Amino acid sequence: MSDFEGKVAVVTGGGSGIGEAVAKALAAKGASVVVTDIKLDAAQRVASEIEDAGGTASAFEANSAVAADNERMVQFAVDTYGALHLAVNNAGIGAAPQPIGEYDVAAWDRVRSVDLDGVFYGLRYEIPAMLTAGGGAIVNMSSVLGSVGIAQNAAYVASKHALVGLTKVAALEYTAQGVRTNAVGPGFIDTPLVRASLSEEALAALESEHAAKRLGTDAEVAALVLFLLSDEASFISGSYHLVDGGYSAH
Repeated sequence: MSDFEGKVAVVTGGGSGIGEAVAKALAAKGASVVVTDIKLDAAQRVASEIEDAGGTASAFEANSAVAADNERMVQFAVDTYGALHLAVNNAGIGAAPQPIGEYDVAAWDRVRSVDLDGVFYGLRYEIPAMLTAGGGAIVNMSSVLGSVGIAQNAAYVASKHALVGLTKVAALEYTAQGVRTNAVGPGFIDTPLVRASLSEEALAALESEHAAKRLGTDAEVAALVLFLLSDEASFISGSYHLVDGGYSAH
């Protein structure tokens, strides 16, 4: 895989989890990374750890669900590092499980505003900056639930499905101009939050639903994201790539 020396990247939701892993992996390959998160202290921690490891990074506080924050994020990247070449629209949230007939309307609006609207806002401002820079690549973080359903998660599933469609439209409109856009669909990832929220029995049951018989890791998702952002993926655009350990193969 080629490195990203001289490239400038933004990673939303970069203060933890997959976003953190992606930001650190990009920086390790030479990119200057703007780590954005709604929690500034989380973004600052990741940026500091990147700098301590010899990379280049800055923290930026942004609420992905606010269009103006996305505009300011892109402008910050351009002002700080001179351009924007790469973006990973990773920020996302879920909601408490509930059936559609009882679904809290405010929860629906909240999840959609981050998981779908937030990605649109990111694209809206990232793409013009990349065109100015001569081209770029974008990865939108969907989910395995962008291709299959799961009960009592209507807002998340609907938003992640729609995000895949949005990715295809962006690719149709801008690939010929030098900006590729793809989506990644992580399966269930092994995080402290997942382990803390599930009993041993429930965790074992979830693992058994994967062909790999385990959950994934942040690093495994980051590896796919970096490939899609790299020049090795130059003929890949408008597609949706699962990294789900065979969960969706049933």
